[in-house]
Amino acid sequence: MENENLETIKEESEENHSIRYAGFWMRFWAYLLDLIVVGSLERLIIKPIFRSFGIPLVEFNMFAPISIASAIIFYLYFVLMTKYFKQTLGKMVFGIKVIDLKNDKLSWGTVLFREWIGRFISATVVVGYIIVAFLPKKQGLHDLFTDTSVVHVER
Repeated sequence: MENENLETIKEESEENHSIRYAGFWMRFWAYLLDLIVVGSLERLIIKPIFRSFGIPLVEFNMFAPISIASAIIFYLYFVLMTKYFKQTLGKMVFGIKVIDLKNDKLSWGTVLFREWIGRFISATVVVGYIIVAFLPKKQGLHDLFTDTSVVHVER
């Protein structure tokens, strides 16, 4: 019995060592690439539709139609890509993915909270992203809320 427990602890220890958490800079570059993708989607989808209906493209208001449409594209991109692929296109390029530290699968609740509410809070409190550089599991504030992290994909 004691040997089995010792072996289980040893296996868990080996699994934890094989996980390589993605650090601040890797996640930063992936996020910048994602912003380029989201901006491209806005220019290819939203702007032509808005032009065809005569909806103004330049309004400096948080509740302007262009601002709302841009926010919808932004959050849909991050939520759907993370839920279905555990990665955005930026994370795919840099070989990293989101994992749930408790489960194998990311639930809708986890993804929605992480990508929508948690990301909003992390962006509002700038430290929410910077703490990735200092925590052992390289978690941002949005990761801490949902018990997730970003790891390197084994190729």
